Amino acid sequence: MPELNSWTNFYVIVGSAAGTLIGLQFVVMTLISSLPLSKGNAEASDAFSSPTVSHFSVVLLLSVCTSIPWPGFLGLALLWGIIGLFGIYYITLVTRRLRRQQAYRPIFEDWLFHAVLPILAYKLLIAAAFIAAHNLTIALFTVATSVLILLFTGVHIAWDNIRHIVFLKMNHQNSLPFDNE
Repeated sequence: MPELNSWTNFYVIVGSAAGTLIGLQFVVMTLISSLPLSKGNAEASDAFSSPTVSHFSVVLLLSVCTSIPWPGFLGLALLWGIIGLFGIYYITLVTRRLRRQQAYRPIFEDWLFHAVLPILAYKLLIAAAFIAAHNLTIALFTVATSVLILLFTGVHIAWDNIRHIVFLKMNHQNSLPFDNE
């Protein structure tokens, strides 16, 4: 589809960024794996850490799928709609996890970045699927907006998670008795 040719650089950049950030998440999780993990922290991890990799993975998936040389827009638009529906389902699960976990009481910023913005991004994908039948250019900009929301939401969540874990580790280390006294 010639309409997608002008989007190649955009999807190479955001797809590469998402892939790199997924890798960095794995490195971070490996580095912090020595921290003690209680049941409450495990539930919080499902609510706070897993969405980061999921958002980056969706950005990577959308970048790859949009780079495929589709013969027409119908298959791609259908894929956008399916990803949007699954995304809304997943964010519904994340929202439930946020409410259930007991390790941390979410504040407005948490709800914004874990529920509101991702739901918006996935709804935009569904909208793009319908818009594509009438105006492919607007649909492509709508998908790009969704991709950027998911990418920057993932970055924000990852930063919050890492910052929280670093301070947790610092507090844990500061509470240990000194051996050299």
